[in-house]
Amino acid sequence: MTNVGDPPQYFWCIKHHRVEHGDDRCPSKYLLGPYPSPADAEQALAKVKERNEEWEDEDARWQGDPS
Repeated sequence: MTNVGDPPQYFWCIKHHRVEHGDDRCPSKYLLGPYPSPADAEQALAKVKERNEEWEDEDARWQGDPS
């Protein structure tokens, strides 16, 4: 599998806990991304956690929980 697009794309592998790109990356079921840089890919899990917390807060507000 090759990188599509320009500039290169980077992914966070949840299986190996590392940044991957190019032809040597794992199957997509193990990848988060794409990200524009290795540094952004390294922050993938933190971004997932942040989004999950935001969605949980939004769900709580939707259900009437004022906290």
